[in-house]
Amino acid sequence: MNKITDNNEKVIIRKAVKSDAKALIDYLNVIGGQSDFLTFGQGEFKKSIKQAEQSIENCIKKNNSLLIIAEINGNIVGNLDFSAGITPRIAHVGEFGVSVLKRYWGKGIGEELIKYLIEYSKKSGIIRKINLKVRIDNIPAIALYRKLGFIQEGIIRRDFFINGNFYDCLIMGLLID
Repeated sequence: MNKITDNNEKVIIRKAVKSDAKALIDYLNVIGGQSDFLTFGQGEFKKSIKQAEQSIENCIKKNNSLLIIAEINGNIVGNLDFSAGITPRIAHVGEFGVSVLKRYWGKGIGEELIKYLIEYSKKSGIIRKINLKVRIDNIPAIALYRKLGFIQEGIIRRDFFINGNFYDCLIMGLLID
């Protein structure tokens, strides 16, 4: 998938490959410091390159998981990681996390990553439900998820603990026909 930002930058969205491991680790450690809405902070993504390569390879081998990146000029500016269950009873349902470098917020990159996941899920013949958790105060993200058809299914109290404060999360889901 290709998209052009309002700065005429070409965004390419593609599946991650093993050789993306180091750049992906570097990216994740940067974005961890750009938002308190993520499940990790700056420098908290502690996988080694070897571990990241193995994770990417494992994802590629599974028919119900997806790891995609958005890049501009060969640099990672966004990613989405989706993983479904491993046993037959839960192989049809998974959860994702998505992130975009702060510089590119509001440019539609996160939306395109999620649309890619939805299309992947529809074509998979396996995925029947996509779940996500989002902090209850992340209003722009919640609006985007609703726009894409996700519905609120519940609230998890005190799901995040950041800088001495607890935050609740919404559970949202999208059924795949």
